[in-house]
Amino acid sequence: MFPFISSKKQSDKITTIGFYNVENLFDTKDNPNTFDDAFTEKGKKKWNNKRYRDKIKKLGSVISQLGLNKSKYPPAIVGLVEVENATVVEDIVNSTNLRKFPYGFAHYDSPDERGIDVALLYNKHFFEYLESKTHPVYLKTEEGKRDYTRDILEVVGNLHGELVHILVNHWSSRRAGQLETEPKRIIAAETVKSIVAQIRAQNVDAKIIVMGDFNDDPTNKSVKLIENAGFINPMLSLWNKESTGTLTYNGKWNLFDQILFSENFKEKKEGKLYFKHAEVFNKKWLKIFKGKLKGSPFRTYIGPWYQGGFSDHFPVYTFLKKKD
Repeated sequence: MFPFISSKKQSDKITTIGFYNVENLFDTKDNPNTFDDAFTEKGKKKWNNKRYRDKIKKLGSVISQLGLNKSKYPPAIVGLVEVENATVVEDIVNSTNLRKFPYGFAHYDSPDERGIDVALLYNKHFFEYLESKTHPVYLKTEEGKRDYTRDILEVVGNLHGELVHILVNHWSSRRAGQLETEPKRIIAAETVKSIVAQIRAQNVDAKIIVMGDFNDDPTNKSVKLIENAGFINPMLSLWNKESTGTLTYNGKWNLFDQILFSENFKEKKEGKLYFKHAEVFNKKWLKIFKGKLKGSPFRTYIGPWYQGGFSDHFPVYTFLKKKD
């Protein structure tokens, strides 16, 4: 078992906060209420137990290594998106590289038509879970009907003894075009702002972390709406670096996966957590090593063709430190 780390020793350590889009992590069973048919043994992806177990092992390995270069411990918190249900999240927690650590998780089924959800993993030695709930994002189709998407997950707990609110997001994709779909992401951003306002109405000094796959870059309008609501976005400096991103599309990098912190994470006060650093986890073994997609994330599928990789996104992670 992972040894308990005393609060005194914890205060000397850097804490890792991570986020990972795990690319269509479906189990192999057909859910009659969602469009998951492709990810079954008889579906067009030929998704079977062997492939599923291999992916679970790979994802657990990646998560266990986030931040180890500085924190020496696996992440205290990891947001996940594109998980089908609680079963697949539990399988990650129980995977080879994570099961020796005391991870719990928060997950709710979203109304998304494909059946993909968001979740949060937390290491119980560093994070004391208090409560969680979901917030719907109300979208409409061109016909005026409800367009169901992923809920926003809110988790509240004590991180190294300090109360934090964490919002996990997975906003609407750009599949139908960036400009055409931008209004949907604006609505999601406004929903986040509303949640933040509710939190601050109860505690004006609340520490809040907003993470997710926003399907927009740090400089896009939707993400700027969050930043302008009193947040710092450490991913902005990463985005300004050449060829730094978490996914590629048509040979171009994007940095859709981001972690933002309320501005009070900048304050270096005694006994308080403050923001230190942010990175993209893009090790060589997570990349495609040849061909026209060389350097891109080594994904599970390219179209209908199974590749046996990790995900079509790189994870991101940030470091927090506690001032003694």
